[in-house]
Formats: sequence, C-alpha cells, structure tokens
Amino acid sequence: MHPMAQYVGLDVSLEETKACVVDETGQTLWRGCCASTPDEIEKLVCKHAPNAMRVGLETGMLSVWLFHELKKRRVPIICIDARHAKAALSLQINKTDANDAQGIAQVVRVGWYRQVLVKNMDTYAIRAMISARAQLVSTALKIKNTVRGLLKTLGLILKIGSQRRYIQIARSAIHDNPVLLPLSNQC
Repeated sequence: MHPMAQYVGLDVSLEETKACVVDETGQTLWRGCCASTPDEIEKLVCKHAPNAMRVGLETGMLSVWLFHELKKRRVPIICIDARHAKAALSLQINKTDANDAQGIAQVVRVGWYRQVLVKNMDTYAIRAMISARAQLVSTALKIKNTVRGLLKTLGLILKIGSQRRYIQIARSAIHDNPVLLPLSNQC
C-alpha cells in the first residue's frame, strides 16, 4: 500500500506562519504554527507532512523569499494568487489565520488555484535597485524645487544650471541675504 498524499497550506505573516496538513481525502491531519523562516517551515513539512505533494502559500510580502528558499530545500512549494485564494477562503464562516491555512491546504489539494510565476531573485534585485534610484531622483528633485519655491517668495530666482552646480548656484543666490545666510552654512 502506498502512503497517502498530503497537502499543506501556509498562511504566512511576518513573524508566524499558520500551517495545516490534509490528506488526499481532505481530512485534516495536523494544524499548528512555526516561525516564518524557511528552516522552520521545512522542519514543519518534514515532520508533519513527509508525503507532501504540494505546499501552498499565497502571494505576499515574504512569498518570493520563502518560495525560493523552500524550492532550494526541495519542498514541493507553489505560490498561489492571493486574489483567487481570497475568493475560496471568503466562503469560510470563521475567518482566522489557522482556518486560512486549512483553506489553502484544501485549495491546493483540489487544484482550485492559479499558480503564480515567481521570478528569480536577480530580477527582484534589479527591480529594487531601479525603484530605489527612481525614489532618490524624485526626492532630490522635490528638495530642489522646494528650495527654488522658497527663494522665489523672497524675490530670489535661481538660474537654471547643471545638477552639479545647483548647490553653488543656490549659495550664491542667498549670499547677500542676512536672513538666509545661515542656511548656506547648512548646505
């Protein structure tokens, strides 16, 4: 006789992950929780679902990291679209994290999910760098425009200049103003 297949649902939060293991008939075998780390989740799956066919988690803040780390550990992890999972989980009467984990386990057991393609970590690193750069450029521009606006109210119009010369242009504009002179020492 072959061992019965098991399915695991994970409801991940920043610190704690609720988990539920069901068998191929939908019977709950185990419910519990662990820390939201790949090591702890792997231990949980190995201990409580050694015959896991699928381990499901929803898209979320930690899903990319957990997905890749669990994949490396050969956990049969899948990431499911949170919007689709929400539709199935919203039918529950008592909505808790533990019940969500059980619902996710049932969803991955019966196949009522849309699996999300999780891009590799290099793709996310590039996206993070581009996003960080865009934020820094935007912040620098806002600061420059704020200074220009404040100086205009005092009748000081900054000449358009290169990015590199901006501080020099701003300092020279306020050089003779006794109210603003202390600001030039701050720049």
